[in-house]
Amino acid sequence: MNKDQIEGNWNQFKGKLKETWGELTDDEVALYNGKRDQFLGKLQEKYGIAKEEASKRVEELEASNNYRSKNKAA
Repeated sequence: MNKDQIEGNWNQFKGKLKETWGELTDDEVALYNGKRDQFLGKLQEKYGIAKEEASKRVEELEASNNYRSKNKAA
C-alpha cells in the first residue's frame, strides 16, 4: 500500500468517525491517529460513556470499515 492509499484510507475513516460522533472537532478526531487514549478520553467526556465502551465502539467502527487491517499491511 502506498502513501496515497494510506492517506485516502485515513480520510475515509476520519469521515466515518465524524459521522458516528458528530460532536467531535477535527482536532479531537486527529487524536485518534497516534493518541488513541486521548481520543477515547474525548469520547468519554463528550458522550458520557466508560473507557471500555468507547474502546469497544471504536473497535467496532474499525472492523466495519476494515480500517486497521488495511493499515497494518502498509
